[in-house]
Amino acid sequence: MSEKLRIGIVGCGGIANGKHLPALKALPDVEMVWFCDIIPERAEKAAKEYGVEGAKVCTDYREILEDKSIDIIHVLTPNRSHSTITVDALEAGKHVMCEKPMAINAAEAKKMVDAAKRTGKKLTIGYQNRHRPDSLYVKTEAESGTFGDIYYAKATAIRRRAVPTWGVFTNEYEQGGGPLIDIGTHALDLTLWCMNNYKPKYCVGTTYHKLGDKFPTGNAWGDWKPGELTVEDSAFGFIVMENGATVMLESSWALNMLDPREAITTLCGTDGGADMLDGVRINGIRHGRQYVLKPDLNAGGVAFFDGSGDEKPAVREARLFIEAIREDKEPFVTPEQAYTVSRILEGIYTSAKTGEPYYFND
Repeated sequence: MSEKLRIGIVGCGGIANGKHLPALKALPDVEMVWFCDIIPERAEKAAKEYGVEGAKVCTDYREILEDKSIDIIHVLTPNRSHSTITVDALEAGKHVMCEKPMAINAAEAKKMVDAAKRTGKKLTIGYQNRHRPDSLYVKTEAESGTFGDIYYAKATAIRRRAVPTWGVFTNEYEQGGGPLIDIGTHALDLTLWCMNNYKPKYCVGTTYHKLGDKFPTGNAWGDWKPGELTVEDSAFGFIVMENGATVMLESSWALNMLDPREAITTLCGTDGGADMLDGVRINGIRHGRQYVLKPDLNAGGVAFFDGSGDEKPAVREARLFIEAIREDKEPFVTPEQAYTVSRILEGIYTSAKTGEPYYFND
């Protein structure tokens, strides 16, 4: 497979222009040849800025799927349509990069997993926070046994006042939820990946709609309209894994606190621990003494094992998926891993509604 891989973009909004299109443009062995959006002007603008000469535009993604020369589809639409477009693309013989979260609920995510298995095509989900230098370092320490058995972890994605007021972020029907499914999903994915633990037993969750009607909001991106914020402003989960490990998940777009942190993890194991509260900090006991190790992640290293030392997370994410396709190997983020994240998110939402623990009965 020596020729450039041909890519079709479905959804030309914020996440496309802010992440995927610039990242793909940085790769020499791909070309973007189709652009689809329900707003034609957005597709036309993206095609002009990022597409090959003569790039095509459309408002119906199925036009792209009919093009047999297309190798990959990037699904960059609101959450509700992730599953439908992804399954259709896989069935059409395309590999798929779908933006996070995997789907609007676990049932729709399962359809995506099954379609990837059935078609044999590659499917990955856009959890780019795994590709940050600090995340890669912590994962390497975990794999080397530094922490021993990780039995407690905290997944954190907390904003003080930063509700995204553009697009459909505040629309529960289109998105399936608020900060939990939007940014909490990143923190949870990062934590489960570092733990290498994808077997939840049960969870308890709470969600809150406490600050959505308090004006003026003090929001970083300006006030939303009264009644417009139909999703939670914060959500919290307590997750127990099959092996007894505990994960605390905290997420918010709006919360009265002074320590905002987004998409970080804290790990506690039998032999050591790690957090991202002040860069990466590794802690443990050595020769009977407590120690704290703070690696200098700005000092280079082995280019984080398989990429350029200054490679941006979004570019690394895009590159590794292209490599997975060319070399026929497992994607860096597998469908099964992302499906587990979706199951837990749904469990937290369900527990919050019922007031009861949610059990994962496989």
